[in-house]
Amino acid sequence: MNEQLPVVLVLAGHDPTGGAGLTADGEAISACGGWAVTVPTALTVQDCHDVHRVVPVPANLIGDMARRLGEFRLAAIKVGLVASLETLDAVVDVVKAHPGVPVVVDPVLKAGGGKELSTTALVDAFRARLLPLVDILTPNRLELARLADPQAQDDSERARRLLSLGCRAVLVSGSDDPDVGVPGDEVELALYSAEGRFAWRWRRLEGSFHGSGCTLASALAARLAAGDPLQLACERAQRFAWQALAHAWQPGKAQSLPRRLAVTEGVHGAGQGVTLPPQ
Repeated sequence: MNEQLPVVLVLAGHDPTGGAGLTADGEAISACGGWAVTVPTALTVQDCHDVHRVVPVPANLIGDMARRLGEFRLAAIKVGLVASLETLDAVVDVVKAHPGVPVVVDPVLKAGGGKELSTTALVDAFRARLLPLVDILTPNRLELARLADPQAQDDSERARRLLSLGCRAVLVSGSDDPDVGVPGDEVELALYSAEGRFAWRWRRLEGSFHGSGCTLASALAARLAAGDPLQLACERAQRFAWQALAHAWQPGKAQSLPRRLAVTEGVHGAGQGVTLPPQ
Protein backbone atom coordinates (compact mmCIF):
# COMPACT_ATOMS: atom_id res chain seq x y z
CA MET A 1 0.00 0.00 0.00
CA ASN A 2 1.58 3.27 -1.15
CA GLU A 3 -1.04 5.69 0.15
CA GLN A 4 0.66 8.89 1.28
CA LEU A 5 -0.82 10.06 4.55
CA PRO A 6 -0.26 13.66 5.74
CA VAL A 7 2.34 13.30 8.48
CA VAL A 8 2.33 15.53 11.57
CA LEU A 9 5.34 15.65 13.88
CA VAL A 10 4.17 16.16 17.46
CA LEU A 11 6.49 17.60 20.11
CA ALA A 12 4.57 17.46 23.39
CA GLY A 13 4.40 16.02 26.88
CA HIS A 14 3.15 12.58 27.84
CA ASP A 15 -0.05 12.51 29.91
CA PRO A 16 -0.71 9.10 31.52
CA THR A 17 -4.49 9.74 31.58
CA GLY A 18 -4.68 9.92 27.79
CA GLY A 19 -6.80 13.04 28.05
CA ALA A 20 -4.08 15.40 26.85
CA GLY A 21 -0.50 15.23 25.59
CA LEU A 22 0.87 12.80 23.03
CA THR A 23 -1.99 10.32 23.25
CA ALA A 24 -4.55 13.05 22.64
CA ASP A 25 -2.50 14.46 19.78
CA GLY A 26 -2.10 11.11 18.06
CA GLU A 27 -5.79 10.27 18.34
CA ALA A 28 -6.91 13.64 16.98
CA ILE A 29 -4.47 13.57 14.07
CA SER A 30 -5.48 10.04 13.12
CA ALA A 31 -9.19 10.84 13.36
CA CYS A 32 -8.67 13.88 11.13
CA GLY A 33 -6.94 11.92 8.40
CA GLY A 34 -3.27 12.25 9.30
CA TRP A 35 -0.43 10.16 10.72
CA ALA A 36 1.27 11.30 13.93
CA VAL A 37 4.96 10.80 14.62
CA THR A 38 5.58 11.73 18.23
CA VAL A 39 8.56 13.02 20.19
CA PRO A 40 8.01 13.52 23.95
CA THR A 41 9.22 16.80 25.39
CA ALA A 42 8.33 15.92 28.99
CA LEU A 43 7.03 13.14 31.20
CA THR A 44 4.32 14.12 33.64
CA VAL A 45 2.76 12.84 36.81
CA GLN A 46 -0.90 13.83 36.58
CA ASP A 47 -4.47 12.73 36.95
CA CYS A 48 -7.82 14.19 35.93
CA HIS A 49 -7.53 16.78 38.73
CA ASP A 50 -4.16 18.40 38.04
CA VAL A 51 -0.52 18.02 37.00
CA HIS A 52 1.61 17.03 39.99
CA ARG A 53 5.09 16.80 38.47
CA VAL A 54 6.80 17.55 35.15
CA VAL A 55 10.14 16.04 34.12
CA PRO A 56 11.59 17.52 30.90
CA VAL A 57 13.05 15.05 28.40
CA PRO A 58 16.77 15.74 27.82
CA ALA A 59 17.19 18.18 24.94
CA ASN A 60 19.69 16.01 23.06
CA LEU A 61 17.26 13.07 23.19
CA ILE A 62 14.50 15.22 21.66
CA GLY A 63 16.80 16.14 18.80
CA ASP A 64 17.97 12.55 18.28
CA MET A 65 14.40 11.22 18.13
CA ALA A 66 13.31 13.88 15.66
CA ARG A 67 16.29 13.31 13.37
CA ARG A 68 15.51 9.57 13.14
CA LEU A 69 12.17 10.33 11.47
CA GLY A 70 13.76 11.25 8.16
CA GLU A 71 11.81 8.61 6.19
CA PHE A 72 8.60 10.53 6.92
CA ARG A 73 7.74 13.53 4.77
CA LEU A 74 6.43 16.03 7.32
CA ALA A 75 3.36 18.04 6.33
CA ALA A 76 2.91 19.87 9.66
CA ILE A 77 4.44 20.22 13.12
CA LYS A 78 2.42 20.51 16.33
CA VAL A 79 4.10 21.75 19.53
CA GLY A 80 2.58 21.35 22.98
CA LEU A 81 4.17 21.41 26.44
CA VAL A 82 7.62 23.05 26.56
CA ALA A 83 8.73 22.74 30.17
CA SER A 84 12.26 24.19 30.20
CA LEU A 85 14.59 26.55 28.36
CA GLU A 86 16.66 23.59 27.16
CA THR A 87 13.52 21.95 25.80
CA LEU A 88 12.60 25.18 24.03
CA ASP A 89 15.99 25.32 22.34
CA ALA A 90 15.60 21.70 21.17
CA VAL A 91 12.11 22.37 19.80
CA VAL A 92 13.30 25.50 17.99
CA ASP A 93 16.13 23.49 16.38
CA VAL A 94 13.67 20.82 15.19
CA VAL A 95 11.31 23.42 13.72
CA LYS A 96 14.14 25.25 11.96
CA ALA A 97 15.24 21.95 10.40
CA HIS A 98 11.93 21.81 8.50
CA PRO A 99 11.48 25.18 6.78
CA GLY A 100 8.18 25.68 5.01
CA VAL A 101 6.32 23.09 7.10
CA PRO A 102 3.27 24.62 8.87
CA VAL A 103 3.83 24.94 12.62
CA VAL A 104 0.90 24.84 15.07
CA VAL A 105 1.68 25.68 18.69
CA ASP A 106 -0.60 25.11 21.67
CA PRO A 107 1.02 27.26 24.41
CA VAL A 108 0.56 25.01 27.46
CA LEU A 109 1.35 27.46 30.26
CA LYS A 110 -0.93 26.24 33.04
CA ALA A 111 -2.70 22.96 33.79
CA GLY A 112 -6.47 22.85 33.88
CA GLY A 113 -6.26 22.08 37.59
CA GLY A 114 -4.25 25.24 38.23
CA LYS A 115 -0.61 24.14 38.35
CA GLU A 116 1.82 26.55 36.67
CA LEU A 117 3.78 24.86 33.90
CA SER A 118 5.90 27.81 32.83
CA THR A 119 7.99 30.67 34.21
CA THR A 120 8.43 34.31 33.26
CA ALA A 121 11.85 33.53 31.77
CA LEU A 122 10.45 30.68 29.71
CA VAL A 123 7.52 32.77 28.44
CA ASP A 124 9.93 35.54 27.43
CA ALA A 125 12.16 33.05 25.60
CA PHE A 126 9.10 31.48 23.94
CA ARG A 127 8.13 34.88 22.53
CA ALA A 128 11.64 35.65 21.32
CA ARG A 129 12.73 32.26 19.92
CA LEU A 130 9.70 30.18 18.96
CA LEU A 131 6.91 32.65 18.22
CA PRO A 132 8.53 34.04 15.02
CA LEU A 133 8.52 30.47 13.62
CA VAL A 134 4.85 29.79 14.34
CA ASP A 135 2.22 29.69 11.60
CA ILE A 136 -0.71 29.56 14.03
CA LEU A 137 -0.85 29.81 17.82
CA THR A 138 -3.89 28.38 19.66
CA PRO A 139 -4.08 30.02 23.11
CA ASN A 140 -7.10 30.37 25.35
CA ARG A 141 -7.84 33.90 26.51
CA LEU A 142 -5.79 33.63 29.70
CA GLU A 143 -2.78 32.29 27.79
CA LEU A 144 -3.18 35.06 25.22
CA ALA A 145 -3.10 37.69 27.96
CA ARG A 146 0.03 36.16 29.49
CA LEU A 147 1.90 35.94 26.20
CA ALA A 148 0.99 39.38 24.89
CA ASP A 149 1.86 42.88 26.03
CA PRO A 150 0.44 43.28 29.57
CA GLN A 151 -0.69 46.80 28.61
CA ALA A 152 -2.97 45.49 25.84
CA GLN A 153 -6.61 46.26 26.51
CA ASP A 154 -8.46 43.45 24.71
CA ASP A 155 -8.02 40.23 22.77
CA SER A 156 -7.68 41.99 19.42
CA GLU A 157 -4.86 44.18 20.65
CA ARG A 158 -3.17 41.22 22.33
CA ALA A 159 -3.39 39.13 19.17
CA ARG A 160 -1.99 41.98 17.06
CA ARG A 161 0.93 42.19 19.47
CA LEU A 162 1.76 38.53 18.89
CA LEU A 163 1.40 38.96 15.13
CA SER A 164 3.86 41.84 15.30
CA LEU A 165 6.40 39.47 16.90
CA GLY A 166 6.31 37.20 13.85
CA CYS A 167 3.51 34.72 14.56
CA ARG A 168 1.42 34.51 11.37
CA ALA A 169 -1.99 33.73 12.90
CA VAL A 170 -3.63 33.33 16.30
CA LEU A 171 -6.76 31.27 17.04
CA VAL A 172 -8.10 32.34 20.44
CA SER A 173 -10.50 30.13 22.39
CA GLY A 174 -12.88 31.80 24.83
CA SER A 175 -13.85 28.59 26.60
CA ASP A 176 -11.74 29.30 29.70
CA ASP A 177 -12.96 32.84 30.38
CA PRO A 178 -16.34 34.58 29.97
CA ASP A 179 -16.58 36.41 26.65
CA VAL A 180 -17.66 40.02 26.66
CA GLY A 181 -20.73 40.38 24.45
CA VAL A 182 -21.10 36.61 23.95
CA PRO A 183 -24.13 34.80 25.41
CA GLY A 184 -23.34 32.57 28.35
CA ASP A 185 -24.46 29.47 26.48
CA GLU A 186 -21.94 30.06 23.67
CA VAL A 187 -18.17 29.92 23.25
CA GLU A 188 -16.42 32.13 20.72
CA LEU A 189 -13.20 31.28 18.92
CA ALA A 190 -11.57 34.07 16.95
CA LEU A 191 -8.92 33.84 14.25
CA TYR A 192 -6.54 36.79 13.89
CA SER A 193 -4.21 37.10 10.91
CA ALA A 194 -2.98 39.62 8.37
CA GLU A 195 -6.43 39.35 6.77
CA GLY A 196 -8.14 40.57 9.96
CA ARG A 197 -10.44 38.84 12.44
CA PHE A 198 -12.86 35.98 11.80
CA ALA A 199 -14.96 34.34 14.52
CA TRP A 200 -17.07 31.27 15.18
CA ARG A 201 -19.51 30.58 17.99
CA TRP A 202 -20.31 27.14 19.41
CA ARG A 203 -22.80 25.92 21.95
CA ARG A 204 -21.09 25.77 25.35
CA LEU A 205 -20.87 22.24 26.73
CA GLU A 206 -21.42 21.56 30.40
CA GLY A 207 -18.56 20.42 32.59
CA SER A 208 -14.79 20.79 32.65
CA PHE A 209 -12.56 19.07 30.12
CA HIS A 210 -8.98 17.83 30.20
CA GLY A 211 -7.27 17.96 26.80
CA SER A 212 -9.54 20.26 24.82
CA GLY A 213 -6.63 22.47 23.73
CA CYS A 214 -4.54 19.50 22.58
CA THR A 215 -7.50 18.17 20.62
CA LEU A 216 -8.12 21.45 18.82
CA ALA A 217 -4.48 22.18 17.98
CA SER A 218 -3.73 18.66 16.75
CA ALA A 219 -6.87 18.52 14.62
CA LEU A 220 -5.85 21.86 13.14
CA ALA A 221 -2.35 20.57 12.39
CA ALA A 222 -3.83 17.51 10.69
CA ARG A 223 -6.09 19.60 8.48
CA LEU A 224 -3.27 21.95 7.51
CA ALA A 225 -1.14 18.89 6.72
CA ALA A 226 -3.94 17.64 4.48
CA GLY A 227 -3.83 20.92 2.55
CA ASP A 228 -6.82 22.82 3.92
CA PRO A 229 -6.51 26.62 3.75
CA LEU A 230 -6.18 28.22 7.16
CA GLN A 231 -9.75 29.38 7.77
CA LEU A 232 -11.26 26.08 6.62
CA ALA A 233 -8.75 24.11 8.70
CA CYS A 234 -9.71 26.16 11.77
CA GLU A 235 -13.41 25.54 11.21
CA ARG A 236 -13.00 21.81 10.66
CA ALA A 237 -10.73 21.48 13.70
CA GLN A 238 -13.25 23.29 15.88
CA ARG A 239 -16.08 21.07 14.67
CA PHE A 240 -14.03 17.96 15.44
CA ALA A 241 -12.99 19.22 18.89
CA TRP A 242 -16.59 20.14 19.79
CA GLN A 243 -17.76 16.66 18.88
CA ALA A 244 -14.93 15.00 20.84
CA LEU A 245 -15.92 17.04 23.91
CA ALA A 246 -19.61 16.26 23.39
CA HIS A 247 -18.69 12.54 23.55
CA ALA A 248 -16.36 13.02 26.55
CA TRP A 249 -15.94 10.39 29.25
CA GLN A 250 -15.68 11.22 32.96
CA PRO A 251 -13.83 8.35 34.67
CA GLY A 252 -14.21 9.85 38.16
CA LYS A 253 -15.46 13.10 39.63
CA ALA A 254 -12.85 15.41 38.09
CA GLN A 255 -12.39 16.61 34.51
CA SER A 256 -13.89 14.76 31.58
CA LEU A 257 -11.68 13.37 28.80
CA PRO A 258 -12.45 14.05 25.12
CA ARG A 259 -13.25 10.87 23.17
CA ARG A 260 -11.64 11.72 19.88
CA LEU A 261 -12.08 8.25 18.41
CA ALA A 262 -15.81 8.36 19.17
CA VAL A 263 -16.39 11.18 16.68
CA THR A 264 -18.45 9.60 13.91
CA GLU A 265 -19.19 12.63 11.75
CA GLY A 266 -15.54 13.45 11.13
CA VAL A 267 -14.28 16.89 10.18
CA HIS A 268 -16.96 17.28 7.52
CA GLY A 269 -20.01 16.56 9.69
CA ALA A 270 -22.71 18.92 10.87
CA GLY A 271 -21.47 21.12 13.69
CA GLN A 272 -22.97 23.54 16.15
CA GLY A 273 -21.00 26.59 15.09
CA VAL A 274 -22.19 29.89 13.69
CA THR A 275 -19.66 31.69 11.52
CA LEU A 276 -19.41 35.43 12.13
CA PRO A 277 -18.08 37.92 9.57
CA PRO A 278 -14.71 39.59 9.99
CA GLN A 279 -14.57 42.64 12.23
